[in-house]
Amino acid sequence: MRTDRWTSTGWLPEDGEGCVGIEPVAAVGAQRPEPIALREPKRGILRAARLAVRRWVMAAQRLYYVRGLGMDIHPSAWFSLKVSFDRTHPRGVHIGPESYIAFGAVILTHDMTRGVYADTRIGERCFIGAHAIVLPGVRVGDGSIVGAGSVVTRDVPAGAIVAGNPARVVRKGIRTYRFGCLWDWEADGARHRGDS
Repeated sequence: MRTDRWTSTGWLPEDGEGCVGIEPVAAVGAQRPEPIALREPKRGILRAARLAVRRWVMAAQRLYYVRGLGMDIHPSAWFSLKVSFDRTHPRGVHIGPESYIAFGAVILTHDMTRGVYADTRIGERCFIGAHAIVLPGVRVGDGSIVGAGSVVTRDVPAGAIVAGNPARVVRKGIRTYRFGCLWDWEADGARHRGDS
């Protein structure tokens, strides 16, 4: 059982040693804050109105992409309004359920210099970071995360984090849930901080 206490600057050992310049906490037995996922979401009429408008605009844009251009975007997949999907070969874009594509990301399905027109597939529960570029013919496996600014030139295995230019596997064996969020991100953070 943990004998130290939570302060606004982090965990404070019970005896206060090893923490230079930090005053001991007056409240004995202070509880560790609950995880972010359990806290109440932000509320407010302006936020609700902005989200409603965003949903309406995204639904209109999705309708244009799916019905107008013939892209295969699952209804539960989300994307930023600033995403660039390839419109030269739009039928080659395939996005799986519960995936999210962040702002400035580019999903390509053609390469004019090589004369390539290929399907680019993004699996289930994936996250494509801001300003990432996914080249034509690449398959991003289920539950994978592509780091911001990455250039994905080869297939990404399922359950992997890739980053860099060209994108390389940084970590394997991850589990994600909706929109590519890490399943155990809080436990991971505690492990890196040395918490038990």
